[in-house]
Order: sequence, then C-alpha cells, then structure tokens
Amino acid sequence: MAPLNSAYRKAAFLTSAAAPDQFPPDSGFEAAFAGRSNAGKSSALNALCEHHGLARTSKTPGRTRLVNFFRLDAERRLADLPGYGYAKVPEAIKLQWVRLMEDYLGRRESLRGLILLADVRHPLKDLDWQMLDWSREYAMPTHLLLTKADKLKQGPAAKRLAAVRSELDGFDNVSVQLFSALRRKGLERLNQVLDGWLQWSEAAAAEAQKKIPDQHGGEVSGINLARSSS
Repeated sequence: MAPLNSAYRKAAFLTSAAAPDQFPPDSGFEAAFAGRSNAGKSSALNALCEHHGLARTSKTPGRTRLVNFFRLDAERRLADLPGYGYAKVPEAIKLQWVRLMEDYLGRRESLRGLILLADVRHPLKDLDWQMLDWSREYAMPTHLLLTKADKLKQGPAAKRLAAVRSELDGFDNVSVQLFSALRRKGLERLNQVLDGWLQWSEAAAAEAQKKIPDQHGGEVSGINLARSSS
C-alpha cells in the first residue's frame, strides 16, 4: 500500500455552524462528508485522520444539527454534514437540516467534492439517490464509500460493489469503493480522491506533514432532506 498523506493527521476542529453566517470564510479548498445517520461518517473521518475523537458520534442518531468543520491547513478543510434520514427526528429539526444543507451544498464556492457514505449491507435509500441526483445536476465530484465492508465476506462485498456500480451507470461524476473504518480498508483510495480535490501539491503536503507527532495521540434543486426514506 502506498504511504498515506500524513497531512490529514493534522486535522483539528475549527468550528461548528448552525447557520450559514457561522461557516468559515468561503475560500481555499473544502471536502464534505455526508450520509444517513449510522452510515459511519464519524468513524470514516476518525480513521482518515488517525484521531479517534476528532469526529464524535451522537448518542442519539440523527440529532446532530450542525456542520462541523476541521482545519487541515490555512487553505484546506473537511466538513462533516448532519446525518439525514432518521425517522424519529422531529419535523422542525428536519426542516432546519434542509435549509442548512441547501445553503452549504448549493452556495459553498470552496466545496470541491462530496464524500457520500452508505452502509454496504443495505440498498441505497431515496435520500441517498436525491444526494446523488443533486451531485450530477451540479457536476459535483462525488465519491461513494460503501461502509462497514468488514461486516460482509469478500464475495458478497464484491457483489454489492458491482451492483452499486451498475446502478450508478450514467453518474459520470460519481466513483465508488468498499470501505471499512474498523479494518482501515479503503483508506488509500480515499486519500487519493481527497488529495485530488484539495489540490495537495508535493510542497504543500510536505509542509503539512511537518511537526506531526509520531503517536496517533443557488439553492439545491431536487433535494428534500426532510423526507424520511424507506
């Protein structure tokens, strides 16, 4: 396996935003992580950054209402978007999500790509497809992580990957891979995708890797995230 970009280990919490006016300045390069509640967003971010407590999992799935931003360097950030599709969330919270996601996904100029996460054991849901449809409409580069691949044997996992690739025929902006945060499977490919979006040059990557401790010590069209998926 090729060496992973150690720059992600420098990720540090920047801010949480409940409204667009709380977003960091819209400059530089940003990649966002999105997915249904319990799809494994926090685990994926923590595995990428080798920091167990960087992104925290809510004790009540679907209750996280904030966009959490993490700083990589002066020009690069990761964004953890609120989970969607949890049926028990009150309607008022769902509507708040819709407004926040519309503002972020539709107007964020520094957003260079979307990491969409879905549990490999289950079919893609309506809200996942709405996110994919939006990404295609706006030509947003999107990389789909089929998470929790460790829960399936190699054969069934490969079969699911092939099936999803077939379903995504016509989505030229979307790539897909198997991923397991627990076994750190798929991190190399995720690194490559993010490195491209965030435009890490060799010089920038080398600078970001300095002083890293050795120990891991426009409105969005067609998205209705308030609707519960089946």
